[in-house]
Amino acid sequence: MAEKSPEAFRTISEVASDLDVPQHVLRFWESKFSQIKPLKRGGGRRYYRPEDVELLRGVRTLLYHDGYTIKGVQKVFREQGARFIVETGRAGEGDTVAGLARGVVHGEAPLGQNTREDGEVPSPQFGQAALPEQDLSALLSLASRLEAFQRELVASRFTEDETEE
Repeated sequence: MAEKSPEAFRTISEVASDLDVPQHVLRFWESKFSQIKPLKRGGGRRYYRPEDVELLRGVRTLLYHDGYTIKGVQKVFREQGARFIVETGRAGEGDTVAGLARGVVHGEAPLGQNTREDGEVPSPQFGQAALPEQDLSALLSLASRLEAFQRELVASRFTEDETEE
């Protein structure tokens, strides 16, 4: 089967597969977030525009990665807007500060510098010298502290959402 162009509309099964969520979850999100409006054709078939898919990707990131509740994401829609949610989805789940720090430590390049021309992943370097061992240790410690802070932040969002109900 030929690859669709990025501008092509997607069926619910294609979007569900791309986002790794069941189709019923996409339909549920449509009922909870009025900003998600796929085109509906005869027989109720849904066709998602590229903008819809980007928005869904952001919702998925907020719910599944950042630990937001449905009410929390609705609040983000109200206060930050759909554009913020799209950008959140584009940033992806691996682009947290802690994730980037761990990537540097484990030899993965920062954003935009994933591989060299020969296809190899460059080792982390500052100037001409490799990252000193004590800096690696400090960076790992910082990454652990950032991840702990992120867990606390997610937990506080859950309690904040529960008190609003």
